[in-house]
Amino acid sequence: MNESAFIAALKALADTPAARGLDDDAAIIEIGGEQLVLTHDTLVQGVHVREDEDPADIAWKLVAVNLSDLAAKGAAPVGVLVSHMLGDADEGFVAGLREVLETYATPLLGGDTVRADGRRVWGCTAIGRATHTPVPDRRSARAGDAIFVTGTLGRAMLGMVDRGSGSADDLAYRRPRPLLAEGRALAPHVGAMMDISDGLLLDSWRMAKASDVRFHLDRGAIPVADPERADECMRWGDDYQLLFTASPDADLPVPATRIGTVAEGPARLALDGAILTPEDGLGYRH
Repeated sequence: MNESAFIAALKALADTPAARGLDDDAAIIEIGGEQLVLTHDTLVQGVHVREDEDPADIAWKLVAVNLSDLAAKGAAPVGVLVSHMLGDADEGFVAGLREVLETYATPLLGGDTVRADGRRVWGCTAIGRATHTPVPDRRSARAGDAIFVTGTLGRAMLGMVDRGSGSADDLAYRRPRPLLAEGRALAPHVGAMMDISDGLLLDSWRMAKASDVRFHLDRGAIPVADPERADECMRWGDDYQLLFTASPDADLPVPATRIGTVAEGPARLALDGAILTPEDGLGYRH
């Protein structure tokens, strides 16, 4: 089964409202008058991180990508649980873990440790507290909304070949920055919101599908790190910027670029008027 088919099979099991139909980045559970946001991601050596990646950078990315999902829900971190496969340079992993947890004031709550043969695998579950209700959702884009994105897309892609230099592109790849403060500031103003992990085009299609609307994107408006490789910048992923919809007249509290408009469904993604589908290679898929 590919990723889409497997998730479709799981949807029949995820029948609680907290799961949001598996159409969102996180589950939302109400406890004691507050809403907890839970998300989980896995990194695989040779798939999500390079075989020779610095273990400290792996630990940073593992936590950061989960915190990015909390950012897209406007949540403040409560803590993380981390699973680690023992191997070479475990001390470096601990050092990187300490750095990212201290940087984002996030407690380590527990996890698991294993040893096995083959590719190393790391997992992280992040728990957050919603700071605004309703909690932003992929399914809340509405016709007439404008589509926005924070930052510049493609820096992580460029950082793959600039690795270790300390440049902005290098750090975008090795040490992505979850936009926690930006997500909390945007939460009261947005319709739908998610972070861009698998490429702008694929994640835009996912949001359009979840909301059952049509996304019209303007290629010329999309901020890319390398205009000569604009298509790759829109497809490569690992950017962890925020993609969201809001009123065209919204007074946004953080810098963002308008890149398109939401129209009535059925669910479609159009780039300069051309309809795109996942079969067109919109971004990273398992």
